Amino acid sequence: MCKHILNAQVSIRAPCCKQWFDCAECHEETQDHRLKKTVEMAFICKKCKKAFRKDMSNYEESDEYCPHCDNHYVIEAKTPQAVVGVEGDDARIDSRMLKDERMRVDHRRSLFDFSDCLD
Repeated sequence: MCKHILNAQVSIRAPCCKQWFDCAECHEETQDHRLKKTVEMAFICKKCKKAFRKDMSNYEESDEYCPHCDNHYVIEAKTPQAVVGVEGDDARIDSRMLKDERMRVDHRRSLFDFSDCLD
């Protein structure tokens, strides 16, 4: 599973080390060499799990689909976005569990009223 492209439709075989990667960034993170460029690329479709090759020197619009299952693998990449979120329930709806730390708490609270005895 690629952490750089969330909707990767194919895996690409790196011509330099003959290993399969979801994107060039995955290859760069795990290998100690640069990705070798080539004209003919080998792919594995993640939908039908079949391998195929494409010649990149004369790439056409019809080449954007898997030849076995017609899965459109050249799509806009969805990349992870940083999101700030709060775990738990929405405090605007139910604020019973929140305590306002700005208010002073009277530690001398008692069940009995000692104010009459102090005089």
